[in-house]
Amino acid sequence: MELGLVVILFLVVLLSHHKLSNKIRKLENEIFELNKLLHKNEEHAKKIPEQTPADVPSPASQNISSGKLPEQMIDPGSPQKDWLTPILDFLKQNILTVIGIFTLVLGIGYFVKYAIDKNWIGETARAMIGLCTGAGIIITGHFLRKNYTTFSSIITGGGIAVLYFSTTIAFREYHIFSQNTAFIIICLITFFSILISYYYNSQVLIIFSLFGGFLAPLMVSTGQSNYPFLLTYITILNLGMLIIVFLKHWKNISWIAFIFTHIYLFYWVIEKTEMISIYFYVATYIIFYTFALHDYRKTNTLSIIDILMLVLINFTSIIGLVYIFNELKYEPAIIFPLAFALVNALLLYREHRKKNFEIPYSVFTGITVSLITLTFALQFEANLITSVWAVEATLLLFIWKKTGFSIFKICFYVLFPLVIIVQMITWIEYLSFRQLSIVFNPVFLTSLITIITILANLYLLRRRHENDKPENKFIENLFIVLSYTIIYLSILFEILYHLSDQHLPVIISSGLLFSIYYIFILLLLRKPLSISEDFENGLLYLFIFLVIIHISLSASMVTEGILKKEIPGNHYFFYMLYLIPFMYICWKLIASTHFFKVTIAYWYICFAIIVVVSSELYHGYILMNAENLAQSYPLKTHFSILYLPIIWTILASIFIYTGLKRNVSELNKIGFVLVGIVMVKLYAYDVWQMDNISRIIAFIILGIILLLSSFMFQRLKNIIKNLVDHKNENTSDRDSKS
Repeated sequence: MELGLVVILFLVVLLSHHKLSNKIRKLENEIFELNKLLHKNEEHAKKIPEQTPADVPSPASQNISSGKLPEQMIDPGSPQKDWLTPILDFLKQNILTVIGIFTLVLGIGYFVKYAIDKNWIGETARAMIGLCTGAGIIITGHFLRKNYTTFSSIITGGGIAVLYFSTTIAFREYHIFSQNTAFIIICLITFFSILISYYYNSQVLIIFSLFGGFLAPLMVSTGQSNYPFLLTYITILNLGMLIIVFLKHWKNISWIAFIFTHIYLFYWVIEKTEMISIYFYVATYIIFYTFALHDYRKTNTLSIIDILMLVLINFTSIIGLVYIFNELKYEPAIIFPLAFALVNALLLYREHRKKNFEIPYSVFTGITVSLITLTFALQFEANLITSVWAVEATLLLFIWKKTGFSIFKICFYVLFPLVIIVQMITWIEYLSFRQLSIVFNPVFLTSLITIITILANLYLLRRRHENDKPENKFIENLFIVLSYTIIYLSILFEILYHLSDQHLPVIISSGLLFSIYYIFILLLLRKPLSISEDFENGLLYLFIFLVIIHISLSASMVTEGILKKEIPGNHYFFYMLYLIPFMYICWKLIASTHFFKVTIAYWYICFAIIVVVSSELYHGYILMNAENLAQSYPLKTHFSILYLPIIWTILASIFIYTGLKRNVSELNKIGFVLVGIVMVKLYAYDVWQMDNISRIIAFIILGIILLLSSFMFQRLKNIIKNLVDHKNENTSDRDSKS
């Protein structure tokens, strides 16, 4: 019953195919007749002896009718098709064919499985059915290749896939073949598929062959690791692909070989590191370097895929080879980046001798310099992956700037987050090391390589190419912030590691001092670093915030540590080093205009000044008058009640005076608010805590300060009024004379 149903379905499919073929044949006949009629009309038009000027077609119309546009109609700014366009076009035109052949293979597989479940066929017959089905599909593709080239290639590829799967199942499930026999059969299938790919001149078919060839070892694997034999087979397969590339110029297939080869190599090296793997790495380097230089050898040009291949083959080979040397404790591992740098330096010298400073010159220069930089990093035992990826990211950015190919920008933006991730993993190594030398240790040297590459990235991104479109502002700002953050954290972690055995006040004050000076240096170098005005304002706000945090956290801890004799007294002078950049920034902000565009900036900077002055006078008073921690408590209360209102009143007077002199109303508001706070504090709290003598002194001093301030304000108002009156008199005199 079920077999009959299958037969009926098969007949229905055949009938439908027959009707569809008839319709297609009718359409082909109609198209042929239309072409014939069009050809007759063209011949008739040629026989007309004369044409009026109105009937003479213009050159533009002739070009359009022939499918060509005149040069002046071509838009030079129109975007060219990228490397993905041919692939997308192929999929759009042939997606149904690909899905169809895939579905057919699955259908055959399910039918065979159904027949097996019903015990209709034995194990040997099952394998033969699969092999015969694959061969039948290949023969069908062969007969269709003249009229339907692409369709035929996909059909043939599907047949090859059936042969691969049938052989694999016969070996794994039914044990009809031994492992060696199965591997030989699969190699023969691969060799056969490569031959017909060359014969049919089909890239589609060679891709099927490549996938089958590289997956063949997995198909017949029994779990035993025979890596030398595996890599010998892979090397032979790569040499075959190299020959195909030279004969047919199918360079796209090299990427399939590159990816599979390095997956096998990396897996082998990680699972079982052996000296023999070095020879396979070197052979792979030579093969794929020859791939990449195929066009360069003939035309002295490098395409996008050539440049990408050059970059990747250099850095992936270095990762594998240096890892092997490190694992086997061989020296020196830098021989490989030096050797690769020499190869690229020779190519660079060739370009220099020809005085050709185009794209190849820039690419070879970038690769050579990157490899030499990496050599120095590895010599000082920097982390391998972090250093390689950091240098590689900068190289990709450099090539993008020199060539203008956007694919390298995309690769850079993909690789840079990975650099950040591996750099963060590198910092974790600080926790596992007990004694590291200052600066010259593997963790910080790795960070130093990352810092150098980040600075190079910032420099390269600042130099825009003439044809570069403006970057997305958010992405650009995010990249800048991340870059400066990585530099900051790299140095900060090194400082904290070497101070980890100190007391907590020393660690905190040192970390915050470094943070303040780091922002201060960025502000000093804002022009060379091309820091924008908005970014500069953000740094200023961050700088002031760090100063306030430094005072709030460090001052009390340092003072308490000194009084407890836990830290030396001179550390307080170290803590106060923040005053140098703070006073410089305040002095610069006096003449600044862009920072005070927002009124909150006045309140922010004035609050910081109040905190700095009050805190330093407070802690200085404590340290000068207290011998130990117990003596400091009454001094703290005395200072806050007696001296703090006086300090705040003086600051309020300065703010009000400056506001009147510079005509800045916000400073006046800040001054009067501060006076109000002083008055509320004085009358609501301080008066009730003072003794009579302190109360008299406080009132007298505050009264004198307020009277002097009032006199000074009145005098300033008179001066301003006189200036205004004098200006008005001069204006009226000029008007009367005129």
